[in-house]
Amino acid sequence: MIVNEQHETTLTKQDFWYDLPEELIAQKPLLKRDSSRLLVVNKDDGSVEHKTFSDIVDYLEKGDVLVINNSKVI
Repeated sequence: MIVNEQHETTLTKQDFWYDLPEELIAQKPLLKRDSSRLLVVNKDDGSVEHKTFSDIVDYLEKGDVLVINNSKVI
């Protein structure tokens, strides 16, 4: 259970459940890995932009930390 005191919200694992059709699950990585999709959400106004991962440099600032996940889909 996660408790967010700022918004007084209690989250459970069930809150993160969604149906993902098998045909939408990537079967192999893109040849050009930096062309993968990047969803950008503006935390101030909630607007959403669809970008590619190569655009991530436009959103990083000095002192930011980028965590790389190298897990694989089995």
